[in-house]
Amino acid sequence: MSQEKFDPVADSERDAGSLVGDLHNHQLFAKTRWRQQLLKWGVEERGIVPVAPEDRTDRHYSKVFFVFFSANFNILSFSAGTLGPIAYGLGLRDTCLVILFINLLTNIPPAYLATFGPRLGLRQMCQARYSFGYFGVIIMSILGMATGMGYNILNCILGGQTLSSVSNGNLTWTVGIVIIAIISLFVSFCGYKVLVWYERLMWIPVLVAYVVAAGLGGKHLINPPPAEPATAAAILSFASVIAGFVISYAPISSDYTLYYTPDVPAWKVFTYTYLGLNVPIILLQCLGASFTVAASAVPAWNDGYNNGNVGGLLEAILSPVGNFGKFLTVMLALSATGNIAITLYSFCMSFQVFIPQAMYVPRYFFSVLAIAIIIPLSIVGQHKFYDALSNFLGLIGYWSSAFCAVVIVEHLVIRRGDFALYDLRYWNDYRRLPLGLAAIGACLLACGLIVPSMDQVWFIGPFAKTTGDIGFELAFVATALFYVPLRLVELRFRRLV
Repeated sequence: MSQEKFDPVADSERDAGSLVGDLHNHQLFAKTRWRQQLLKWGVEERGIVPVAPEDRTDRHYSKVFFVFFSANFNILSFSAGTLGPIAYGLGLRDTCLVILFINLLTNIPPAYLATFGPRLGLRQMCQARYSFGYFGVIIMSILGMATGMGYNILNCILGGQTLSSVSNGNLTWTVGIVIIAIISLFVSFCGYKVLVWYERLMWIPVLVAYVVAAGLGGKHLINPPPAEPATAAAILSFASVIAGFVISYAPISSDYTLYYTPDVPAWKVFTYTYLGLNVPIILLQCLGASFTVAASAVPAWNDGYNNGNVGGLLEAILSPVGNFGKFLTVMLALSATGNIAITLYSFCMSFQVFIPQAMYVPRYFFSVLAIAIIIPLSIVGQHKFYDALSNFLGLIGYWSSAFCAVVIVEHLVIRRGDFALYDLRYWNDYRRLPLGLAAIGACLLACGLIVPSMDQVWFIGPFAKTTGDIGFELAFVATALFYVPLRLVELRFRRLV
């Protein structure tokens, strides 16, 4: 059935297993006075309920560029670049080359999946039900929530330590973490419109801060000290970390494009998303690597960077301009909120896929739940940032890569790239959706190659001892190859919907 015939109200009446409605028209639950007031203020209540074609009216397609640009134009991107020299002993040239080529490659899946939003009106995890099935995608949603929480914890720690560095120790990291978390909660709580507005503005003062930092420290970045020749294992392991940083956006990509008009050219959405991811990440990761390599030769920077304090390093770089430098450092700290906000927003969607009954609860409640978990975990882990960053980014690339393989192969091979082959009446009906056994089975079979290829602090597989970490590459290729025959067998038991 084509999406043009999709009628959420009629379909929900025809099929008791399909819950499709419009939260804005009050079809899912009764309104209380305070919730009505929130709606008047523009707070978005819609969760995973699909957006019908007639409600996809947004033609400002560049919004998705600013969402991903601002979310990544922050101190976490800067910090990820520092791992090349610090954790893997790479020189500046090798670090920047890995950053460039791995980002250009691994940002393709998130940008491609973003094009699904305008055509289907589905959140990314709901769209994945058409390959993973109603129950199988619950596993992916759990992994997605864990990934989002991990990113938010890292961002809260970075933002908190940066705020603390400005106060000369008068503000503790803990208080800084709470401030960053509360600001992010407000943006996420309000929903899509406020989130997009915030992301379109937040990058501007951050850009000023990095330009000033580059101007003040540029003379120290010109001639980096010579480095030991890079090994293939170190390069591939660092590449795995960089891949994990960006490919994890794939499971949430269409969450920010589903309000666009269905007739938007796919290349526009792809290009805006692809540039929105690549431009800030490549620039800031390379800048972070540059300053880290140079820090050992600049005593003030080295003192600020003591024990991996990225906020202290940035404060030391900006300190020559006095109070203006402190203001810019605060802006850098607040840049973490842009990333936390979109991650919280998508956490809400993943939670409603994880527990389908939660779709009756307004979306913003789950932002509050997430923050209640993030703040204490950030406080506990605030002094183990680098270990957490390298371990976390290395792990998330595996499952995200496998997820991309299944969803993309399902669309291009099984459904032949035809969006009309997604019967949107059954987006919430476990009896009509795929069983999901093929998708889960392909991922499990791929683990037989992924695990031996892992290179983590706590485990080095037999393949990785020779090659370095090649787990995310094998995750995509192996999952895709296993999925096709398994899915064809699955289709013998349940027809395509």
